[in-house]
Amino acid sequence: MAPITVDELHLFHRMDREVFSCLVIKLTRDPAQSLLVMALWLWLENTGYTNIISKLVGLSDNLINALANEAVTCLKWLELENTCIPNAGCLPLTTILMQREISLQLLIHKRFTVIAGIKCILNKVCARIFIDILQNILDSTSTSTSQPSPYRPLLVPGFPHPLFGTFTVPPLIFDELDLSDMRIWDDKRPSYDVTDDDKTMFLTFSRGFPVTEEEVRHLFRSSYGDCIKVINMGNGDIVEQVMFATMVLKNVETIDQILNGKRIAKFRVNGKHIWARKYERRD
Repeated sequence: MAPITVDELHLFHRMDREVFSCLVIKLTRDPAQSLLVMALWLWLENTGYTNIISKLVGLSDNLINALANEAVTCLKWLELENTCIPNAGCLPLTTILMQREISLQLLIHKRFTVIAGIKCILNKVCARIFIDILQNILDSTSTSTSQPSPYRPLLVPGFPHPLFGTFTVPPLIFDELDLSDMRIWDDKRPSYDVTDDDKTMFLTFSRGFPVTEEEVRHLFRSSYGDCIKVINMGNGDIVEQVMFATMVLKNVETIDQILNGKRIAKFRVNGKHIWARKYERRD
């Protein structure tokens, strides 16, 4: 495969770049927020809501702005836990645009899958195809011109994001794989390309009712199939009961199946309780 040029990359993503330019240049929306909006739309395209971007091209600026506001609503709800979605929780303009129902309820029930997918697309696609647009926008608001722009690290205000993490611009080397080649996804959805932390659950047990690793494996395998990558049983020794464990799953979708839109899920195995929630690293 011949290496692709930056111009070829930009041409392939012409419509994506047109919509992003509209957000950050015409509508002067926040660059970090606009990156997340684009990542959400691109994730939706990858999961069956086809041609979102092409449908946005040609719409009025006001309508694109309104659709972006609905996307921001989705992003904000993904940051919340244990909240009741309002009855009017649908996304009316996005539903009309797609001619297919899409709602906050749907996204919240796939919360961790959506988050992982956005993180992946943000750094795997957006960081490659919008870099020059971002650089121009940020340069226009910066007073620093001490370094030539190709050698200056791109720092986007708003990142690291508390939920979606860092925004890392990779080296502009394209000869390893063309982004238009579907092999870039390795026949997997973007939510598969995540760290173990993204696929880890934190389990806690009741004092006085010791739970074994074998019981944990049986519980989740019987309900969700061959889903476990590794289990690390926590504190405890021959005398002291183990009170918690971390369980790394094979894919992030299983976390959403286990939690079913809730913050904590409760299970019983051999009469003993197990509580499961998403693992959060504490540095």
